[in-house]
Amino acid sequence: MSIVLARIGKPHGLRGEVTVQLHTDEPERRFAVGQVLETEAARGSGVPRQLTIRSTRVHNGIWLLTFEEIPDRTGAEGLRGTRLVLDEAAGAEQDEDAWSEDDLRGLEVRDSAGEVLGEVTGLEVGAAQDRLVVELTDGVTAYVPFVEAIVPTIADDHVVVDAPPGLFDLYREPGA
Repeated sequence: MSIVLARIGKPHGLRGEVTVQLHTDEPERRFAVGQVLETEAARGSGVPRQLTIRSTRVHNGIWLLTFEEIPDRTGAEGLRGTRLVLDEAAGAEQDEDAWSEDDLRGLEVRDSAGEVLGEVTGLEVGAAQDRLVVELTDGVTAYVPFVEAIVPTIADDHVVVDAPPGLFDLYREPGA
C-alpha cells in the first residue's frame, strides 16, 4: 500500500512545471530538490515509475514542481492526474495523523454521541483542504472537511464527525 503525497494537476508555463494538490503536511521535506518519488498513473500512460524533484516553489498559494525527467509543457501535460506516492514501508517515519484513502474507505461514520451517520466512501484531495466523502445512512453523499476540528477521532473501525449544524443538510434536496 502507498501513501499519496500529492496529485499532479495542470501544467504551468512552458518548462515542465506542474501544479500539485498536496496531501502531506510536510511539503518542504517531501518535495525537496533531488527527492525521488514513486508515481501511480493509468496503465499505458507513459508516466515514469519514479520522478526526481528538480525544483519547487509556491505561487499564489499553489505548489509548483518540476521533475528531472520532464523537460517541457507537453511532458507535463501527460502527468495530469498522476499521484506522487510514498511506499508505506518506506514511509515508516510518517506522521501518526497521516491517512491514506485506502485506510479511510469503509470506515463507519459516527457523531460524537456514537450514532451511526454513514460510511466513508472516499477522500477528495483539495487545494485548501481534503474532504471525506461520506455516504449517509439515507443514501445521500456528503463531503466533510477532513480537519481535526470536525473529524476529531479516527479509530480502526470508525471515524467521529462533529459536524457543524446544517452541514449534511447542504447535500439533501430541499423539503426532503
